[in-house]
Amino acid sequence: MNILLSNDDGYHAPGLQALRSQLCQSHVVVTVAPDRDRSGASNSLTLETPLRLRDHGEQLYSVNGTPTDCVHLGLTGLYRDTPDIVISGINNGPNLGDDVLYSGTVAAAMEGRFLGYPALAVSLNTKDSSYIPTAVRAVTHLLERLPLYAGRSQMILNINVPARHWDEVRGFRVTRLGQRHKGEPVIRSRDPRGNEIFWVGPVGGAADAGEGTDFHAVENGFVSVTPIHSDLTRHQALAMTADWLKGSA
Repeated sequence: MNILLSNDDGYHAPGLQALRSQLCQSHVVVTVAPDRDRSGASNSLTLETPLRLRDHGEQLYSVNGTPTDCVHLGLTGLYRDTPDIVISGINNGPNLGDDVLYSGTVAAAMEGRFLGYPALAVSLNTKDSSYIPTAVRAVTHLLERLPLYAGRSQMILNINVPARHWDEVRGFRVTRLGQRHKGEPVIRSRDPRGNEIFWVGPVGGAADAGEGTDFHAVENGFVSVTPIHSDLTRHQALAMTADWLKGSA
């Protein structure tokens, strides 16, 4: 299988390196990832400055851009063969519920889908690197079953892996996105010169985390598999909005 691998934590991140090492044993892997941590970059593209590609050997490249830049460059300017799938991760921390709106990990997978390829976004529900092998096993399991996925031409799967060792994982659950409470307020501070600065506050806790959500699955020891798509249309509101606009000029 031909795989384009990326992430948002940077090409040096332990999760990406561990996944790359495993995948390279059985697949042809081209890795294009940011040259530094670009978490929270969402779907942003770099348009006003040039992108610079650095070759680290063995088809590992870093880019001075966002995760979306990396996948776009990899697929439209670097990749010589047609990949079978784009994989983003393994992210250092979860991407549950509303996180997908900000996540560079998910954005990299979405860019792969925009350009016509099935995609996985893979995140680990902890920053403890000792559980990375569990996420690697989850990815290899899903890749083995990829040919059986009927809708893979339109596939974006958001994968969240619990902080458990593989033999303690209870299985896979197909889930919907949960929701978080709104994030904490920004944190005001001052730099060494006395100028006021702000830090974005921590994300909110789980609000909608009931059975069937990604939050619930991961909390109960399952690998959460959420099919997502890039269509932001609120289809259930189309008729209501049309009624509201009746009689408008």
